[in-house]
Amino acid sequence: MPRITPTVEQLPATIPFVGPEAAERKRGRNFLARIGANESVFGPSPNAKEAMRRAAEDVWMYGDPENHDLKHAISEHLGVGFENVVVGEGIDGLLGYLVRMIVQPGTRVVTSHGAYPTFNFHVNGHGGELVMVPYRDDHEDPDGLIGAAAQCGAALIYLANPDNPMGTWHPASTLRNMIECVPDGSLLVLDEAYVECMPAGHSLPFDTSDPKVIRMRTFSKAHGMAGARVGYAIGHKDLISSFDKIRNHFGMCRVSQAGALAALSDRDHLLATVRRIGEARQRIAEIAVSCGLKPVPSGANFVAVDCGRDGRFANRVMNSLIGRGIFVRKPVVPPQDRCIRISAGTEQDLRLLAEELPSAIESARG
Repeated sequence: MPRITPTVEQLPATIPFVGPEAAERKRGRNFLARIGANESVFGPSPNAKEAMRRAAEDVWMYGDPENHDLKHAISEHLGVGFENVVVGEGIDGLLGYLVRMIVQPGTRVVTSHGAYPTFNFHVNGHGGELVMVPYRDDHEDPDGLIGAAAQCGAALIYLANPDNPMGTWHPASTLRNMIECVPDGSLLVLDEAYVECMPAGHSLPFDTSDPKVIRMRTFSKAHGMAGARVGYAIGHKDLISSFDKIRNHFGMCRVSQAGALAALSDRDHLLATVRRIGEARQRIAEIAVSCGLKPVPSGANFVAVDCGRDGRFANRVMNSLIGRGIFVRKPVVPPQDRCIRISAGTEQDLRLLAEELPSAIESARG
């Protein structure tokens, strides 16, 4: 057998998420509504699709290892320096690179108990020690995270805004105060995967001179390109340059780069998608209320729906929906596990949800 490192040897054989495809194989049939993975069912910009079709002709070539054109477009779009941008294989890939740069066995890392599990997956894989802070009122707790980091000397502090899995968010003023309080030697990892879906006026302005924060964004959500795996991070130039020391230089697909570049320039499609996401969130909330459930206010492309009991009951509701051909997910840590999480869907998706949710609840109660 190969000599696997002791750190990896001790880890359970697990992955952060079981994909809907795996669930379909287990069921022996496809889902009627795929509204559990926080993808955008509304799809990418037509310009992006055409750009990817054209780029496919040249897919025999590696993609530009420097992602030059895409980095340049992102820097202009956000008003930051070219040297402040790194592109990677989705936020998941960038989190992996960041953890590889900073975490070694015994390094302490602070996150919220029940927050995005892929970050924890990377930390565990490098032998880091996770320090968990509970949610407060279904929000990640900035004060609690900062306090825990100061107490344990954490190298990284993770916060998603809007949050996954609850969809709640903090205003820019709260984030600004949090960044000011980041302890010396710590780095705040601000995951902004859903930032385009958040109510206007809450996004924090960029300050790339501050070495205490790195912000990560993606084309997977509002831009509708989850399968292309394109993410980017914005931060201090010295931190960003360190990614080049360890990243996979040919990790970005040529086709994905072309699609993301075209998507970034199609502002009309993005705004239309954000509007449709907002309408879908409202419809999900209405369906939930009509069934006696309570939707949690969301700034993401999904809604967490409080099923009114404990995690076991919510799990029965989720499994009952899955059995009816509607793929949804749920938080796994109490008390947030009382909810199911429903991604924004098409009108047909949500008609099916409205038809099947009452029966799923009845089955769960039975």
